[in-house]
Amino acid sequence: VVVAARDEALAADLAARFSAENLRCYSSDDLIGVEIGGALKNVFAIAAGAITGAGLGASAQAAMVTRGFVELRRIGAAFGAKPETLMGLSGLGDLLLTCSSAQSRNFAYGLALGQGKPLAGLPLAEGVPTAGIAARIAAERGIEAPIISAVAAILDGKVTIGHAVTALMTRPLKTETDI
Repeated sequence: VVVAARDEALAADLAARFSAENLRCYSSDDLIGVEIGGALKNVFAIAAGAITGAGLGASAQAAMVTRGFVELRRIGAAFGAKPETLMGLSGLGDLLLTCSSAQSRNFAYGLALGQGKPLAGLPLAEGVPTAGIAARIAAERGIEAPIISAVAAILDGKVTIGHAVTALMTRPLKTETDI
């Protein structure tokens, strides 16, 4: 767990107070990085669940999580997040957990979406409103975020999962390190 506060001493004090034998807390003064990681992981968890629900396989899910992390880093950089925060528990760690856990509300929402099941009555999935907001912000700032945009379009009923996958897979090719 990461405890963030502008005042590093306060964050460290809170982390020490919350830590126990079965819970280790780290401190951070990077509120932006912790917030962006915490918000965007939910969008990618919906995508991961949808990939699983649609039966697209582990390779597709791994590719989405990896490229999703690139989008998370791009947006984080645009807002001044520290790269090391995004590489830590509140960024990459939370992303990996949320995108692979059936206990995640966002993954479960995506799973139902991918299986074509009714979404009404499912527990709150924070990634649903976050997807549209993040897609709009990325577009306004000229940040390349095709997975976030695809999730937002699927949730808005503008495209099917199949069409979104095709659009993502037929984007112009680039080097892997073109982040």
